[in-house]
Amino acid sequence: MNSGGTPRRIALVTGGSRGIGAAIARSLARDGFDLWLNYLNRHDAAAAVAGDIAALGGVCRLLPFDVASPENVQSALAPLLEEATPFVLVNNAGFARDGLLAGMRGEDWSQVLSVTLDGFFLVTRLVVMGMLRKREGRIINIVSTSGQTGLPGQVNYSAAKAGLIGATKALAAEVAKRKILVNAVSPGFIETEMTKDVPRERILPIIPLGRLGTPEEVAEVVSFLCSDRASYITGQLIAVNGGSYM
Repeated sequence: MNSGGTPRRIALVTGGSRGIGAAIARSLARDGFDLWLNYLNRHDAAAAVAGDIAALGGVCRLLPFDVASPENVQSALAPLLEEATPFVLVNNAGFARDGLLAGMRGEDWSQVLSVTLDGFFLVTRLVVMGMLRKREGRIINIVSTSGQTGLPGQVNYSAAKAGLIGATKALAAEVAKRKILVNAVSPGFIETEMTKDVPRERILPIIPLGRLGTPEEVAEVVSFLCSDRASYITGQLIAVNGGSYM
């Protein structure tokens, strides 16, 4: 409950135990949301995020499940969705497994696409049903500059994120009449575990702002898209990349 006695809205964030996902969860908690926080297996990191959310006055329900598993998604979410419908869904779960296509293993292709695209499909299909009934909701898909431009060594990741951009636009058109807004946020080079081994001398020259972004800078854009200030924005891709792709 908030100070006025009305129930707090719920935000479901996938891949929320670290990096951009954790920053988004904290930002939404600050904005007055309770969290359903999905993650795969980083229990300590997820518990730390839940502690931060509690300190901000929110309630965090930890949901460890594999977004790419139909059985996991159904068993974890279906019982909760019988009781409540999130106002916000942030599809953030994803990972990179880089390598040149000529030497790429089949599992490196299929697993990267499965977590990003199957995860989006399985989670969103369940959640959007309640949003349609309530005639409200916000769906934010976290994509990547790699899905806009294509990057060598990331054919699988680029394909996954480009597919998610297309899905964002198609879903936005499907559900707009029910007042559900669907947008994508596209981070560039952000200070996370994914970029910790990338040589700074190679990437800083291609970023006009001359630095990497922070997870919090991505989270603030998500926060805006989930707010009443963004009530006429849907089907859009908003880049947070320091100018590295314009």
